[in-house]
Amino acid sequence: MILDSNILLGILALLVLVLTIDTVSLRWKIKKMLRNDKNVNIGESVISIDKDIKDFGKFRKEMESYLVNLEKRVRRSAQVSETVRFNAYRDAGVGGNQSFATAIVNENGDGLIFSSLYSRERVSIFSKQLTKFNSDIELSAEERRAVSGAKAKLSG
Repeated sequence: MILDSNILLGILALLVLVLTIDTVSLRWKIKKMLRNDKNVNIGESVISIDKDIKDFGKFRKEMESYLVNLEKRVRRSAQVSETVRFNAYRDAGVGGNQSFATAIVNENGDGLIFSSLYSRERVSIFSKQLTKFNSDIELSAEERRAVSGAKAKLSG
C-alpha cells in the first residue's frame, strides 16, 4: 500500500504542476487579450476590441476610396515620354541633330508632342495635342516615331 500511495502522490504532484503551468498560461493569454489593462473587465475589453475593428473598417473604406481616386489621377497624368533627335535640314547639308520631337502621354495615349526645328538663323517650336496616340494635325515622320516610342514604353 505504501508503494501505491507514493505513486498516487507523485501522480497528483505532476497533475498539480501541469495545472499550475496551464493556469499561468491561461492568465497570460487573458492579460494579452485584455491588452494589459489594469481593469480585468472582459466586457469592456471586448467592447474596446469591437470599436477598434469598426475603426479599422472605416479606415479601410477611406483608404480604398483614396486609392481609387489616386488611380484615376495617375491614369490622367503623364506617364511616359519619348524624344527623337534629328537633323531637320540634312538635305541642305547644314546643322546636326539639334532638332527634336518629344511625345508626352498618359496611359490612354492622351498628351502632347513638342517639336523643335533648329537652324543657325532660328529655332521654331511646335506643339500638337494627342488623343489616343493620334493628332488632328498631321504628324511628321519624327513625331510619329516619338509617339510610337512612347506607346512602346507603355506596353513594355
